[in-house]
Amino acid sequence: MKFKTFSRWPLKLQMAWVFSVLLVGVTSVLSLAWLSLMVPRIERAAATSLQIVAGNAARVFSDGLHERSRQIELLANTEIMWSGGLDTGDVRRVLELSQVSTPDHKWIGVASMDGIVRSATGGLLVGQDVRMRPWFPGGAKGTYVGDVHPAKLLAALLPPLASGEPIRFVDFAAPVHVDGRIVGVLTAHGSWDWARQVIDALLPPNAKELGLAAFLFDRDGNMIYAPDGQTERYVSEGQRLPDLKSGKQIRLEGDIVAAVMPWKDGHEYLTAVVRLPARSAVSDLGWHVVTTIPVKVAFAEVRSAALLVLGLGVVACCLAAWLAWLAAGRLSEHLSVISSAAYNVTHGQPGAQIPVLRSSSDVHRLSSSLQNMTERLQHVNEQTEKLVEERTRALEAATRELANLASTDPLTGLLNRRGFEPQWQKGLAFAQRAGHPISALMVDIDHFKKVNDTYGHAAGDDVIRYLSRLLAERLRGTDVVSRFGGEEFAAMLPDTDAQSALLVAQTLVDAMAAKPLPVVGMVTISVGVSTRLATDTGSVDLLAQADAALYSAKRAGRNRAVAWSPALAASAAQNVMT
Repeated sequence: MKFKTFSRWPLKLQMAWVFSVLLVGVTSVLSLAWLSLMVPRIERAAATSLQIVAGNAARVFSDGLHERSRQIELLANTEIMWSGGLDTGDVRRVLELSQVSTPDHKWIGVASMDGIVRSATGGLLVGQDVRMRPWFPGGAKGTYVGDVHPAKLLAALLPPLASGEPIRFVDFAAPVHVDGRIVGVLTAHGSWDWARQVIDALLPPNAKELGLAAFLFDRDGNMIYAPDGQTERYVSEGQRLPDLKSGKQIRLEGDIVAAVMPWKDGHEYLTAVVRLPARSAVSDLGWHVVTTIPVKVAFAEVRSAALLVLGLGVVACCLAAWLAWLAAGRLSEHLSVISSAAYNVTHGQPGAQIPVLRSSSDVHRLSSSLQNMTERLQHVNEQTEKLVEERTRALEAATRELANLASTDPLTGLLNRRGFEPQWQKGLAFAQRAGHPISALMVDIDHFKKVNDTYGHAAGDDVIRYLSRLLAERLRGTDVVSRFGGEEFAAMLPDTDAQSALLVAQTLVDAMAAKPLPVVGMVTISVGVSTRLATDTGSVDLLAQADAALYSAKRAGRNRAVAWSPALAASAAQNVMT
């Protein structure tokens, strides 16, 4: 019945209807085919960018926790500082200087083993009993890093935060040893505002405009940081650590990169989760960095492309229907040709395109319009691919720049400890595989604290810069030099045996002592040397051995180079026991 009704239509109307339906089908297939190719690529690019931001933040937090715990541990192990007692003027001055060097430490104090605070920055809590605070028993047992907690004793003594959030701390503690005995516990309360500073530094300037946000969750899945002082709100809403397996997953090479997930605020976000890498058992708190961006922002390009394709399809269909109405009398003989060409284009056959037919002006216009539509769709495809590639390159460049800044010491231009460690591991692995010797140098400026105290930190910085230039000039281009921290430098010498390494170290000692420096005068250095021979098997900690040799050089009078040996290790162990 329906076919009889259709057969009574005028030929122009029949052809216009048939041709319109055909073009709608062709356009839809082309659009769906294009979207099926581009949408996953755009989604993966957005997910990868989000995961990179989370991964960078996770590494910065992990390094920060480890370095702060090591800083407190080293300060606690400086026995000469505590030998006169825990409440001397020197102790108070060192604590104040330590706080200046790490402004995030809002309070640094030392308590005796009876739990009474003996010295502290600003004199806060001196004389109070802190035995019930978790850091005290934890720090008495060994190096301790506590999870985020609200301020207790210091809440009323410190100024409130600008964000209005309650003051929270991350505690770092270590036992104080004097003559082999634990005489107290040194602790630093790191302000949790550090989390905001790290995240603000890593996110792009337009993060708020995009809705890009970063969160922190603890080992148990509880939120411990949200941007803009919204932590309490998210916690009250019951927001927990997202499980990417429960969302719409976006994978790359089989791994889950991110997922589209609903959050407790009622919105959907593209979400990436990265656990902080463990730098040490002490500083591994099991935190996770979670980055989010609203789905409508993350996939804005997908919607724009879809609307563009739809608009072009609608325009093309309307134009084709109008041309079919005008050229119905002659269009039928060319319908099969155009349909066949459209089929080839839809299936992506190489060189396939809509032919331009010239049997009449109407047919010519119709076939030209279809060809233009196909070319525009292909052009849109090419432009979108180019846009994705450009943004991916920009993101990779920004990531490389961020990695360079994170691995370079700003004072000397040398690698910092974070940048040195991957180079060291790579060089050590190559030496082990190739059976080549490799040596490590640990270099320390003698009496550097005296230089700073006497001539000021600007003069101390000049000494550090001079030593960094000396190392760069005297060592080979294949050697790797870094400022390990403070006045301490480390160097990796590939293909260098023990005798050659010691000779290089002595050359550095002699060169440093040979030239008095402006303002400061003569400055000397001590160098520790350790070597892994080509015949060695098993794993050894060359940096620890070089560090032990360095301290042996210090004990032997400074201004010298000392190579590590089993006898030196035995002597060091004897010194510790006595």
